[in-house]
Amino acid sequence: MLNRRQMLGATIAASLMPGAAMAQSSMPSASRIQRSLEAAPAQRVRPQDRVTVRELKRRPDLRRRAPSIDIQAINFGFDSAEIPYSQFRKVEEIADALHRLRRRRPGTVVLLEGHTDAVGSFGYNQQLSERRAASLRRVLVREFRVPARMLETVGYGEEFLLVPTPHENWRNRRVTLRRIDDFLR
Repeated sequence: MLNRRQMLGATIAASLMPGAAMAQSSMPSASRIQRSLEAAPAQRVRPQDRVTVRELKRRPDLRRRAPSIDIQAINFGFDSAEIPYSQFRKVEEIADALHRLRRRRPGTVVLLEGHTDAVGSFGYNQQLSERRAASLRRVLVREFRVPARMLETVGYGEEFLLVPTPHENWRNRRVTLRRIDDFLR
């Protein structure tokens, strides 16, 4: 694993590469987010197999069955969990989708999953991903009035990489929105 000095060096090097800082996927629209979260679960959960939120967070087999969408377009600062004001238009797309979803499905519960790339220690990435998920929740609740009871958070650090690499990869730095109400008791 890299230490902080090595991480900073990698970040500076990446920023000097043409286009590296701009290598982000586009922000999905509120409609696309809503459609993704309204989808039926990949497999139905029988009432007797429903779990608590805490149990669901530790069950990747169940989480994978829940409707979800990865958001890779929100840019956090290096070593930061704060969402800059410049990113609020992107968060507004998420908020709009959640408000629409709540009107159509009043009991909706969405899990906000924070993920990092593999640069840095496992423990550090775990904490950073938890702080980033909590930061998104805080902005959604305070700035965009999404009901707090609708949102749960969890951080997975580098545990579920989309691109399996020990190096920096922007695809791994993401937030996943996952509708979990069908899985809860």
